[in-house]
Amino acid sequence: MPPATDEPPEPTRIVLIRHGETAWNAAQRIQGHFDEPLNERGRWQAARVAEALRDAGLAHVYSSDLARARQTAEALVQAIGLAEVRTEPALRERAFGRFEGLTYAEVEQRWPEDVRRWRSREPGFAPGGGEAPEDFYARCVSGAAAIVSRHPGEAIALVAHGGVLDCLYRAATGADLRAPRTWQLGNATINRLLWNGDGFALVGWNDDAHLLGD
Repeated sequence: MPPATDEPPEPTRIVLIRHGETAWNAAQRIQGHFDEPLNERGRWQAARVAEALRDAGLAHVYSSDLARARQTAEALVQAIGLAEVRTEPALRERAFGRFEGLTYAEVEQRWPEDVRRWRSREPGFAPGGGEAPEDFYARCVSGAAAIVSRHPGEAIALVAHGGVLDCLYRAATGADLRAPRTWQLGNATINRLLWNGDGFALVGWNDDAHLLGD
């Protein structure tokens, strides 16, 4: 047995990617767990981010099991020559219950009090059949931590959703769940974190240089 060591594990380098655009993104419909595929622009974005990361040294690609994230991840795997995408339900978008499939205007018209609570980022509020921010945050952060802790010293990609990126940004920066979002969550942008065994640290955010000229 090798001697015990107090040296910290090598950090894991994380490339965090939101899926490419879908028709519901363009129409401002709330997706949640609804399994909407990429639209034409989303497929173009997936190809562009894959090309941008071709030589990034990624050893593994993990994805939400929803189609829009999985399709984005598949483009990346093909570009870098990996055998497969590893799907993880923990990386799914937040469940929005009865809000799913509706536009923001439709939700506001039907349930104005629910929308008020949603926009105030009330940590324990969940729309009917949906997921509360505090539960969603716990799922995303613990799920991502479990994934990245398997790969000390490696570079990996996590392909997920806007809500998941938001939670991991908050975990890396210490931003409170109630704090208004002042950071962007662009489709198919490149975001970078480090995992040192104890938590996430922010390296870079919302790099969209590969999408310029769209």
